[in-house]
Formats: sequence, C-alpha cells, structure tokens
Amino acid sequence: MKRALLIMFIVFIAMQLIQTEKTNITSNKNLEIKAPEHIKNVFKTSCYDCHSNEVKWPWYSDIAPFSWVINRNVKNARASLNFSLWETYTKEDKKKKLKKIFRTAYAPMPPASYILFHDEADLTKEQRTMIRDWTGVKK
Repeated sequence: MKRALLIMFIVFIAMQLIQTEKTNITSNKNLEIKAPEHIKNVFKTSCYDCHSNEVKWPWYSDIAPFSWVINRNVKNARASLNFSLWETYTKEDKKKKLKKIFRTAYAPMPPASYILFHDEADLTKEQRTMIRDWTGVKK
C-alpha cells in the first residue's frame, strides 16, 4: 500500500512539470460585445471566464491535471464564442453562435462542472429568458 501511494505521489509530482499556458490576450475594447448593461453583467458573471480574453484563472488552474482540463475548456470555449472579439463576427455568425450556446441540449451554459465551483455563475430562468429575448433566440 505504501509503495502504491509513493508511486501515485511521484506521478502527481511529475504531472506538475507539464504545465499549460494560461493566456489572456489583450484585445481592443471596441471589439467586445455591445449589449445593455444588465445583459453584459450576466455575461461577465456567467460566461466571461471561458468565453472571453478576460479569464480569471483560479488557483487550481496551476495544478495538473486540473490545469489541463481548464485550459482545454477555455480554448474550446473561446473558439466557439469569444465575447472579447464579438464585433469581428458577422451578423449571421453572431446569431449562430448565440443560438448554439443557448440551445445546446447536451451542454447547457454554463456547464454544471463550472457552476460546481462558481455558484454565482448559475443562470436563473429569468436571466436565461432575458438573454434569449435580447438575442432573439427562441426556446
């Protein structure tokens, strides 16, 4: 048993040598999403930590294997929709991106794994309705 724990500890320490790059690219504020303040506040609270260039990297994002998962999730989220680069999207892309985010059945936003550590990001039914009304995305 001690040997197994020692091996697991050594593997865990070795994993720490494989670090991921945590980036927050400086972007032009004029490219950020233009929305009423109440909508933008919801996005900042519930979406920006994955879908923007303004990620607040938590302390555990420095610990492998969590760092690997968090980094991959942020990269994928930014590739799908980046509120910091919103104005670079075409009108059609904006509509498609919001529709995809808010109508995805298998991964409602924000995901439960994120809400587990960030309960303030959990969108209420009213907030979801408010965003859908603003975007024009139907249920």
